[in-house]
Amino acid sequence: MEIGKAAVMEANVGHLHERLVNLLGRLKFRTSYSQNVLNHSLEVAYLTGLMADELGLDGRLARRCGLLHDVGKAADHEMEGGHPKIGAELAKRYGETSKEVLHAIVGHHDDVTVDHIYTVLVAAADAISAARPGARRETLEKYVKRLEELEALAQGFPGIEHAFAIQAGRELRVIANANQLSDSEALKTCREIAKSIEQQLNYPGEIKVTVVRETRSVEFAR
Repeated sequence: MEIGKAAVMEANVGHLHERLVNLLGRLKFRTSYSQNVLNHSLEVAYLTGLMADELGLDGRLARRCGLLHDVGKAADHEMEGGHPKIGAELAKRYGETSKEVLHAIVGHHDDVTVDHIYTVLVAAADAISAARPGARRETLEKYVKRLEELEALAQGFPGIEHAFAIQAGRELRVIANANQLSDSEALKTCREIAKSIEQQLNYPGEIKVTVVRETRSVEFAR
């Protein structure tokens, strides 16, 4: 609670429910890709606030969006779902009424249609904080190898044409051959790929697997 209170005061975001303050404090003891999540959240709050001020927006609201964007990581081992969804659910449960804040939490990884400017700013600040020199100890070689392993694993399944690791390896986008796999087979393959990742690879957090199958008909009117 003391750590959470200090973070709220430092970010200057106004009053927060004590349960949200507690969750923020818990982020002090959580890392993501070796980066301390509470320190990262404070960085995102500062950066989002700076950009909002430059654009003539509400800097305090922007900092609030940034500070709370990863709050779900304090409970994602206790609840089902990714940390954006969990964070938004917890924030709403504990009295957060701002639609801008809730949308920034659930949408900062592009999991939903982005229709709030503060969500765009949080996503940008999130990427800047994660990518700055010294933020994460993972070497470039290790990072590239992990992405290649993800793509190679998916491409080893029958009927898969291409696989692309995106979102810094947080999501695997897989393209299925519509002539070789039916919709039900694509669904089954998606589950099997996710299960294989869990069993064969080491990775922080969670990885979203998306299998895309589509058919296209092309004719020319002459």
